[in-house]
Amino acid sequence: MSERSYDVVLYGASGFVGKQTVQYFARYATSESVRWAIAGRNRQKLEAVRDEIGVTVDVLIADSQDQQAIDAIASQTRVVLTTAGPFALYGNALVDACVRLKTHYVDITGETPWVRTLIDRYHAQAALDGTRIIPCCGFDSVPSDLGTYLIVRYIQQVLHLPCQQVNAYFQAFGGFNGGTLASAFNLYDSRRLTQMNEPFLLNPSQNQTQPQIERNRDPQLPSFDPDLNTWIAPFFMAPVNTRIVRRSCALLEEWQEPYGADFAYQEYLKLDEPLAGLKAVGLTTGFALLMGAVQQSALRSLIQPILPQPGSGPSEQTMNEGWFSCELVGTASDGRKVRGTIRDQGDPGNRATVKFVCEAALSLALQIDELPGGLSRGGILTPATGLGNVLAERLRRAGMTIAIPI
Repeated sequence: MSERSYDVVLYGASGFVGKQTVQYFARYATSESVRWAIAGRNRQKLEAVRDEIGVTVDVLIADSQDQQAIDAIASQTRVVLTTAGPFALYGNALVDACVRLKTHYVDITGETPWVRTLIDRYHAQAALDGTRIIPCCGFDSVPSDLGTYLIVRYIQQVLHLPCQQVNAYFQAFGGFNGGTLASAFNLYDSRRLTQMNEPFLLNPSQNQTQPQIERNRDPQLPSFDPDLNTWIAPFFMAPVNTRIVRRSCALLEEWQEPYGADFAYQEYLKLDEPLAGLKAVGLTTGFALLMGAVQQSALRSLIQPILPQPGSGPSEQTMNEGWFSCELVGTASDGRKVRGTIRDQGDPGNRATVKFVCEAALSLALQIDELPGGLSRGGILTPATGLGNVLAERLRRAGMTIAIPI
């Protein structure tokens, strides 16, 4: 790979989130002497982004369905970072090229049924070659996965005990971009929602017992949480994040680095303002009604036109004023609790996602020999199993608060 022209290629760089990755690399990657380029299907749009941001980088052209052109891009770089979704529609050729050409890969998908197809098609070959294919490197699912990994390792290394349970509690403010919504709608259209309900969808093997499955079902109702002394509700991203965390746990167990016997993970939306109980009930009911409406074509046709369209998203002010907080509570095998937090300023679906995925790509490009598992680790990995402490330290240096334990 040392002979390749670029360290990182940003694919989908003219999209709403893609443009922000270009801005991020322009601001931070130059200081680390990273060789990078931008790529996508429309030269005019890509050159406009390059000129607007004021960077001198190469522009590479490939339609996502043109395997030969995609191969040409993947063969020139050590790492591909893609923000071009829906990934089930536009990501297959890129992953295929990266696996065949031994090019590391990161993206910001939350499309777990698509990730399952990647595991089935490519995990064995990528593992054999030491190629790290790491989906879900945005707000889906870095805070959940990396936070759990850090809590568990603290319990193991400091308390010298296995970890029994980790719960994560999210609060966030921001907006949605059109690309994220398009991915969600495509997921509903693909009729693979039943897969999303499988708690262990992304595990290497799916031979869990019925009690394990029931214990790890997604919460459906609000409740009062004694650990936080406040009300919590189901979190709409949990069906993505929990599957990634459970895959991390299963992979690490295969590699003799287990979290703990029958380890369990769940996550929730935290509500600690006045009338939190009523708000928890209202949000849970409202979200259930919205999901029901989205799945009805007639109702969705009324809703979809008023939502952000692909290529659009929140205003700069909304993204700058946004924020997220992920509080984590880990329980050791003797019942002791360890608390941690990951938080940052900036809209989680855009600003935080961009920071997560860009630092993930830079981890692969600049610190590959420091990553967990050494140079031989590969496969369809997760942020924790593929990037681990290297990503955590890069995020801290980029201004994110990662305090474990508090």
